This record gives sequence, structure tokens and C-alpha cells, in this order.
Amino acid sequence: MASGNTQIIPYSPVPPPSSSSRSTQQFAYEVFLSFRGEDTRYGFIGHLYEALKSHGIHTFRDDNELERGGVIASDLQKAIEQSKIFVIILSPNYANSRWCLDELVEISQRQRLILPIFYPC
Repeated sequence: MASGNTQIIPYSPVPPPSSSSRSTQQFAYEVFLSFRGEDTRYGFIGHLYEALKSHGIHTFRDDNELERGGVIASDLQKAIEQSKIFVIILSPNYANSRWCLDELVEISQRQRLILPIFYPC
């Protein structure tokens, strides 16, 4: 849901590299959303996810309540590995979550585009 000075920019996937390239990477997700559930899950993240989805952008959003304090789940790690772009929603309690910080470490190890969003601004 766009409001005020928020704008959804149309996304156009980059064409795959030519066959002469050393390797080609296929991604299961175009966007991976990283967020602190208690801050944003049922408001901002819900609206952002639906807006991306409505524009045809295949997006990973963790919908499960994950065990607090546990190590990053293998299925979540796999989703990170298979994502092209990372959108990090930096909310007031994001850094208070060990889980979010572990996820951020995994994300930062990929050499891919990371888009931070400070929420609320």
C-alpha cells in the first residue's frame, strides 16, 4: 500500500548472462525480506509483500514463528542462498534479536544487493 512519498518502482529482471559466462546463477526468489516479526509482520511487511507480489516479484517472507534464540534454520539459510536481492527492514527491535542478527550475517556473506529500509522513518 503506497502512501505519501512511498513509491513502488517497477522491477525488470536482469537478463541472464551470455553462454560465454563462466557460471550462471538461478535464483528461487527475486527478493528476500529480513525483518523483526513483532515490529512489522502484520503491518508494514504484509503491505510490502503484497505490493511486491502484485508486481510479479517472487518474494521470500518467513511466515512461521521461529524458535527464539535458536540457530538459523536450514530452510531459511537455503532461502537466503537462493535469493537475488535482500531487503532488510531495520525496525526498533531488529538488532535486539539474535535471530535477525544471525540472518543478517548470512545475508552479508552473499555478494548481492542489500537494500536497507529504516522503519519507522
